[in-house]
Amino acid sequence: MKRGEEGKTLCSKMNSLYLPELAVINSVVGLTENEKLLELRFQNRRIHDGFRFQPGQFMMISVFGVGEAPFSISSSPSRPGYLEFCIRNCGNVTGALHRMEVGDMVGLRGPFGNGFPFEEMRGKDVLVIAGGLGLAPLRSLIVNIHDERSDFGRLTILYGAKSSQELLFTNSLNYWQRREDIELLVTVDEPDEKWCGRVGLVTALLSEVEVEPDQTYAILCGPTVMYRFVVQELLDRLVPKGQIFVSFERRMNCGVGKCGHCGIGYKYTCIDGPVFNYWQVMNLQEAI
Repeated sequence: MKRGEEGKTLCSKMNSLYLPELAVINSVVGLTENEKLLELRFQNRRIHDGFRFQPGQFMMISVFGVGEAPFSISSSPSRPGYLEFCIRNCGNVTGALHRMEVGDMVGLRGPFGNGFPFEEMRGKDVLVIAGGLGLAPLRSLIVNIHDERSDFGRLTILYGAKSSQELLFTNSLNYWQRREDIELLVTVDEPDEKWCGRVGLVTALLSEVEVEPDQTYAILCGPTVMYRFVVQELLDRLVPKGQIFVSFERRMNCGVGKCGHCGIGYKYTCIDGPVFNYWQVMNLQEAI
């Protein structure tokens, strides 16, 4: 490499990290009272055709004149051409995104972080455990496995929400429920008169699931308090620590390790995560 070329290469990489690309909102779907699913497509055809990501990674979405925030990708890399994001209305940027309509423009940066160990899991059973909004990033993984179903063993999905009104992706849940090659168990904490399913915490669903420890990869995403109890149950069932993966996607901030707000122990979640296996988590202070 000639003198000066290294700097040009670095500059090119920094531009891809720090400069958002324009994307158009292609569809808006209401999921619950507080969550919407936005489908975005890059305006630049070259980026649109060449964009790649892994389940579990996240993007930075910019609302021009308002701000920028990180969001996990809910769509699957097996279905290229668009990106889906589940947006909960809980702040300035998310509120602005909820007010946007089809045809509006936003900025996208990424993808950032590392994803779930998709290639490692081929030929293995996959146990997906989601709590509340944690289903948003896990949906990417589930759909990816669905689209390459013959490459995996059993697929079991455990999903818990506070109430039936807060269940996300109900159309997907109904579809997965009908599949003979997918086992789906759903529970809610606070049932209403219309709910006729399971009641209780998502951790209780583990008692209904058979696990072959060495054959199983367990993937978790949800409230941090959920991790402690689920991980302990998995360890009691002798699932190897290196086959238990958690996502700390809720800790995302700038995406490039500059603000320091996503630090856990000696790791930056946006760079070293958001996906960690339990061996790594054991060495991170206050992780779970």
